[in-house]
Amino acid sequence: MTIFTKIINKEVPAEIVYEDEHCLAFRDINPQAPTHVLLIPKKEIPTMNDATPADRTILGHLLLTAPKIAAQEGIAEDGYRLVLNTNASAGQTVFHIHMHIIGGRPLGWPPG
Repeated sequence: MTIFTKIINKEVPAEIVYEDEHCLAFRDINPQAPTHVLLIPKKEIPTMNDATPADRTILGHLLLTAPKIAAQEGIAEDGYRLVLNTNASAGQTVFHIHMHIIGGRPLGWPPG
């Protein structure tokens, strides 16, 4: 069980900004921009490499939910970045897939 599963189960506190039956979003504890929200599926999938065709619906739901959260956070019009890291070399530290919704300032490229 990851820390994200504990957040989903309300065993660990988090500043939740969105929740529905399929996913949950909360503020990153180490924000990289003025707005930095993590969007996670309630189904625990360790990495994108572990996703299967059966996960299509939840992965699509995450992509369609991110703009709603960006709008709610006031960053949709100016722009935001969605980041999904896979495995340690890409920066994944919690092995429960999660999408970073980052905005609130100009973001450079490349990102790291």
